[in-house]
Formats: sequence, structure tokens, C-alpha cells
Amino acid sequence: MELHELVTPECVLAKVNVSSKKQLLQELARHGAKHLRECNAEEFTQDQDSCERELFEVLLERERLGSTGVGHGIAIPHGRLDSLKSIHGIFALLEKPVEFDSIDDQPVDMVFLLLAPSNAGAEHLKALAQISRMLRNQGLCERLRGCEDADALFALLTGEPASNAA
Repeated sequence: MELHELVTPECVLAKVNVSSKKQLLQELARHGAKHLRECNAEEFTQDQDSCERELFEVLLERERLGSTGVGHGIAIPHGRLDSLKSIHGIFALLEKPVEFDSIDDQPVDMVFLLLAPSNAGAEHLKALAQISRMLRNQGLCERLRGCEDADALFALLTGEPASNAA
């Protein structure tokens, strides 16, 4: 699975303004619920608020197992939902870093949310590994942090020219 199959231009967020881990997870849940309802309308019979609450609870449940803050200012929260048929990703670059209980005790400013079907198994793990490998590239992370808008972020993440990212 290629990264451009996980994220769409609408799922890349720049300058997200949050002040805490909880607020960040809420914002990701809000944006994730909106995206999932738009692209999987027939699969989501619940309203936006219910979908958002379910997604937030899934993310909180995963964080209770251990922080998804992997270090170097990066977090990869992830969760599984019965209602999904495919894997989806949302990338967010924060305006200011927030505390995230990361393994290196450093605040997070870059987040890649991964949502997978409950039965995704190895596919989910492969996607997590791919995201992790990509975000270990310090040069790429520096370029991502230097981006001013979502189009430029999307272009860097997927390797597409910025003019085609919109």
C-alpha cells in the first residue's frame, strides 16, 4: 500500500491549533469522522457527532495501552473500527507542539492518524510500519515542518508535485 492510497489532500492538515493531547485527539476525531462519513457514506449510518465520539473513544482506548508518541516530535495514533472497509490516514502538522506522553518526553508537532478496519490484521501493521519508516527520515521531517500549507505537505508526503496536490 502506497502512502497516496492512505491520505487524500483533504486529509492533510496544516497549522492545527490545539493546546493538549486530548484536544488534538478530539480534533483528529472530528476531522476523521467528517472524512469517513464523506468517503464511506453507505457504511456510516450514524450521525457526525456519534461517529466523532466513537472515533475519539477508539483513539483514547489505544492511548491507554501506551502512548503513540514515538519520539522526535512525532505521534502515530491509530485505531480500528468495525464500520471501515479500508485503511485511512490523516496527517496533521501542529502550529505549536503539545505534550503527548511520548517515549522521549518531547512534545509532538507532527501526527499521522491511521484508521483501519477491525479485521485489517497484517495490512494495518504494514501501513503503520510504512508511516514509521517515512517519519524516521529526518530530512523529510524537517521539510514537512517547514511547510506553510496543506498542499505542500501533501506533495511531500506523497511525492507528487505541489501543483498537482490540490
